[in-house]
Amino acid sequence: MKLGWVGFHMEGIPALEAVLAAGAPVAAVLTLKPEVAAPRSGAADYGPVCQRFGVPLYEVKSINDPDSRALLQDLKLDLVFVIGWSQILSPETLATARLGMIGAHASLLPKNRGSAPINWALIRGERVTGNSLIWLADGVDAGDVIDQTEFQISPYDTCGTLYERVAVSNRDMILRALPQLLRGERVGSPQPRSNGATLPRRRPADGLINWDQEACAVYNFIRGLTKPYPGAFGWLDGRRWGVWRAALLPGRATGASATALPGEVLGPMVSPVEQACGQVVACASGAVTLLEIEADDGTVYSGRRLSELPWTGRRWSHA
Repeated sequence: MKLGWVGFHMEGIPALEAVLAAGAPVAAVLTLKPEVAAPRSGAADYGPVCQRFGVPLYEVKSINDPDSRALLQDLKLDLVFVIGWSQILSPETLATARLGMIGAHASLLPKNRGSAPINWALIRGERVTGNSLIWLADGVDAGDVIDQTEFQISPYDTCGTLYERVAVSNRDMILRALPQLLRGERVGSPQPRSNGATLPRRRPADGLINWDQEACAVYNFIRGLTKPYPGAFGWLDGRRWGVWRAALLPGRATGASATALPGEVLGPMVSPVEQACGQVVACASGAVTLLEIEADDGTVYSGRRLSELPWTGRRWSHA
């Protein structure tokens, strides 16, 4: 049995390390070339892991180009794990593995098929999500389900904390299935039928904050797009500001938000606790406190430095 591994995202590292530590016969790892991986959110260097376990590492531009397919065919792999990979594999690429290819999708399929499921779950205010280990097939996240892990979304989670749990569940589900897979068994069962829409792809420009909505929605939007993703952003005084962290204020925390315009800065949040300082911004209903922001020149403001900005009465715009 010869195994292969395809991945570039940090969510695949714990699983790859565990599989190699278990002595599984991984013959090769394919990852993205550095210049292709660099602009992608959550990219990780697979080199150190491969060096530690003595596994050949190949860098590709696309898993579907002729050179990559030729490489996979030459390797004569029986089974390939595709964990932490954003490119959809073509039928021709899938056919290069004798038994098939296995991937993971960060939702409880068939719910939230498509792009950026963790980001969308947070943006939509969902309270439960999970991860699915599946056989890759011709169709978006349509293959048979091998295993699933469910986890709750707390008000304190961000896309970063949820992807840490995705990474752990990748490892645990693969290790559970590995003995059967190494025996050549095709474990899993078909997904339930679903008429739900496929999640659309998100781009950095989609991170523009709409202040004309409830504070809870603004808070969810910010935590759903924070690091390792490009982040939410807005415009103030003609400058673009990234917003990395925010806090949700109770609905009646400040009477000023009831009469303020959405996006209006109500004033600084001050506290002896450095991390609690920031700037309070009104939403259509309620307000949020901005805790960490980044100017268009790369300067990061947080804590007392952020609360001391003379912004009271100014208003964030949509452009």
